[in-house]
Order: sequence, then structure tokens, then C-alpha cells
Amino acid sequence: MGEFDLIQRFFLEGQGRLAAGDEVPVGIGDDCAVINPTPGMQWLVSSDMLVEGRHFLSTVAPERLGHKALAVNLSDLAACGATPRAFTLALSLPRADEAFLAGFARGLFALAQAHGIALVGGDTTAGPLNICITVMGEVPRGQALLRSGAQLGDDIYVSGTTLGDARLALELFRGTVRLAGDAFESVRRAMELPQPRVALGQALRGLASSAIDVSDGLCGDLGHILARSGVGARLEADALPRSATLAAQDLALQRLCTLSGGDDYELVFTAPAARRVEVAAAAALAATPVTRIGRIEAEPGLRLFDAQGQVLPLALSSFDHFKS
Repeated sequence: MGEFDLIQRFFLEGQGRLAAGDEVPVGIGDDCAVINPTPGMQWLVSSDMLVEGRHFLSTVAPERLGHKALAVNLSDLAACGATPRAFTLALSLPRADEAFLAGFARGLFALAQAHGIALVGGDTTAGPLNICITVMGEVPRGQALLRSGAQLGDDIYVSGTTLGDARLALELFRGTVRLAGDAFESVRRAMELPQPRVALGQALRGLASSAIDVSDGLCGDLGHILARSGVGARLEADALPRSATLAAQDLALQRLCTLSGGDDYELVFTAPAARRVEVAAAAALAATPVTRIGRIEAEPGLRLFDAQGQVLPLALSSFDHFKS
């Protein structure tokens, strides 16, 4: 199977109804896609790359890999409150494996259709397995959620109920912990099938003062908000939402996973304390639980406290591809 047969079979025909339309009159098949912007909207663009052995294991099911490749990019749009519109896919493959491509495309397009986002172009080549997606979305002018808006006295929230499960799955594969049955599968799903919080991001427009997604660890990612906003924070380490599976582990491992685990793709955001009722309503509208985990303070830096109000050492950092 050649390159153009591969594109036609798995990525053009496989996309179905999202291949073209009024918003995307020209998608795959020309040198460039043609996209009609919505009047009054601003465009948001982000790219993420997944490299075998660095971001995912060689044993991951292709359908789950297709899902995750798009999900981690949609999570960036969610963090900015954007509505997904289009994406491109650059795919390097060791060989044209039809079984792998069929599964990968199924997972990719199932999530794409769930969020109404069209594949509009990209590239394929022979080489080590490497997936790079660029997503494009839009928000009403001036309403994008950014990292730079946190204000003194704001509450800090995190979405979801299983923070840290993806890191616990990694520890399983490293052999440092053991789980079996449903517990094993639940944390593996958290790592391989993250759910981008697109609806929550949209519901928080005009309400959250800042936001970011948790890709490299809660402490490190929250630190980006603090640095861009010129503020500090108090974080209640033991108030972070976690699954029963993670809560059954020793406290040191729980804190490692929830505070610096990464790969969660939940949203961390800030909002004025006076708007707690509105935050709760936005979370309900998006069908996504959120938990208040701290507050913004004037003193620079991040301070961690345990359930008894004692200061915890901040010995955790976010993931760094060139240091980890």
C-alpha cells in the first residue's frame, strides 16, 4: 500500500461527514485546506507531538492511540475555552500496517466526530512512529481563557475526579506498584483514553480568570499560571480529587501522582471567590465535576499544605522532556 492509497483509505474516506462542508469547503486533497472563519471570532492554534517510547508504550491499542493523539490537542483548546474547528495530522510510520492504521483511524475519528472537528490536511512519511497534530479552534473575540489573568483572592479549581490515575498507571508499567482486575484497567484507561474538557472550557468563558490543562503535572502547570499572572498560591494538597484506587495507595504515592503526575488533561483554573455559585453552575452544565483546591495569594510562589494545615515541602516539579 502506497502513501496516497493510505491517505485515501484511512484518513479521507474514514473521516466521512466531517471531511468538508460550509465551514471547511476544501479539506484533504489539495495543497492547502480552505476554512471559512466565523465572523466575530478569534482563531486559536496549538500543536502536540506524541513519540513512541516517550509519550506512549508500544503495547497501546491503536484505537486508543488515535483517541489520545487528538485528545491531548483538544485539551489545549479546552483550556482556552475554544470550540474545536479543524485539525491536521502529520504521521511518521515504520511501515504501512493496515491493522494499526484501521484502529488508529477509528479512535481518531470517533473523538473527532464527538467534538465536530474536521481533519483538513497533514503529511505521512516512513520513519519511527511519531504523531503530530495541530488543532484549530475559535472563541468570541476577547474571550479566550489565558494563563495570565489570575487575581489576588481567586479560588483555584481542578476538574475531574481521578487526578493522578494516569501517573499511577505509569508506575504500574514501571513495576513499582501492583494492581489487578478492574483497578488495573481503570488507571490504564485514564492514561490511554483521556477526556478533553472542552464543554467545561466553553462554560468557563467570561467566568474563569485563568486556565491551563494538566499535561505535565498539577504543580508545574499551575506554576505557569502563577508566573504569567505575577501571583502566588496556597494549594491544599490533600483536597485534590482522586479515585478510590489511588486513595488506597500510601500517602506519599498519592501526592506524587496528584501533584506532579501529569498526563491527566484536566483543567486547572481560577475564578473570583464571589462567583462560586456560577462556577458550580458551569460545571453542572458541562457535566464535569470541579473541586476547589486553593486560592491565589500575593506572595510569589506555590505553597503546599496538608489536611492539618501543615506546610509540605515543594519537592515536586513538572515533566521536562530534556531533564526527565
